[in-house]
Amino acid sequence: MVFKLFQTARRGVAEEKASAVGAVVAVHGAGRAAWSPRDTVSLTRTGFLQNPVGFRCVKMIAEAAAAVPVVLQDSQRRYDVHPLLGLLERPNPGQGRAALFEALFGQLLLSGDGYLEAAGETLDGGPAELHVLRSDRMKVIPGVDGWPVAYEYAVGAKKHLFNMREGLPPVLHVKNFHPQDDHYGLSAMAAAAVSVDVHNAAARWSKALLDNAARPSGAIVYKGADGQGQLGADQYSRLRDELELNHQGARNAGRPMLLEGGLDWKPMGFSPSDMEFHKTKDAAAREIALAFGVPPMLMGFPGDNTYANYQEANRAFYRLTVLPLVGKVLAAINGWLPDRFGPELRLGADLDGIPALAAEREAQWRRISDADFLSAAEKRSLLGLPRLADDA
Repeated sequence: MVFKLFQTARRGVAEEKASAVGAVVAVHGAGRAAWSPRDTVSLTRTGFLQNPVGFRCVKMIAEAAAAVPVVLQDSQRRYDVHPLLGLLERPNPGQGRAALFEALFGQLLLSGDGYLEAAGETLDGGPAELHVLRSDRMKVIPGVDGWPVAYEYAVGAKKHLFNMREGLPPVLHVKNFHPQDDHYGLSAMAAAAVSVDVHNAAARWSKALLDNAARPSGAIVYKGADGQGQLGADQYSRLRDELELNHQGARNAGRPMLLEGGLDWKPMGFSPSDMEFHKTKDAAAREIALAFGVPPMLMGFPGDNTYANYQEANRAFYRLTVLPLVGKVLAAINGWLPDRFGPELRLGADLDGIPALAAEREAQWRRISDADFLSAAEKRSLLGLPRLADDA
């Protein structure tokens, strides 16, 4: 059967441009990729909904990336008004540009995959609306050549199939690099999953210690008249009830304890090894931030001065994390949307509109402007500007 499949694939695509390993990929991944127990839903719940470090990292990156100004230009001019810019500014009735891109970047960070749907069609041939689809509801259906022939979107018992082989693709799939998966991306949350578990476990331990006295602060010892006495059942129950009612919980912190004859209080403390969980929690928080590419200084971790100052850390955050993410998504959109508006159109990040890079861009403008050996056209090209009409 496998041999026939290979023969059929070879005869059907003999004169088409296709990858030499496409058929092998198709046989290996004919269905949805096998997920580990750390699926997207579980990672989102434990790493984003229940972890403040993961939540803050995703929010910081998604909001910063969505706020990066976008410019549209071709080889001749930069557009201030264009149907494509209008579509991005008002992609659907419920979202603006910032909200749409924040949702797309958030899905990419949490699951490693981002899906953008083009819905409807305007009079000039462009899509009427853009919608971000949830990654945990999407399933890739590959063809015999290894490339997706359709995407299946499931909400409960309802399913919708997006055909990718008829006309312009209705869905854009942006994914992170995954070395062991042909159709799905690897998320930063998955890479930080172990550290998220450690951080959450330390937080639960601390909460249990405060609420339920998980580690006693001391012991009550009953000596009896001869030093070998033992409490009766009624005495033990009464003592236990009194401790639970009057001496446990935050509201009873610091309340003095009155002991009757024969009872002695022995204080107990934490050993140095018991206190190591605080350092473990701090280390886990830094590892989560490291996986997402957020400088610990921006997260407010105490005693973390990796960068000389906050401005330097913020600039590194944009250069190493935000701008690569924005560039990746805009490059994918450039290969998808402009086909509906014009093949030469390109979306790009406006670096001059990012406050964190103001000093760096100012220095670059000054350096290029002072280069007398460069022509005006070469200077505009180095600054990412389109050519002027009178340029040769």
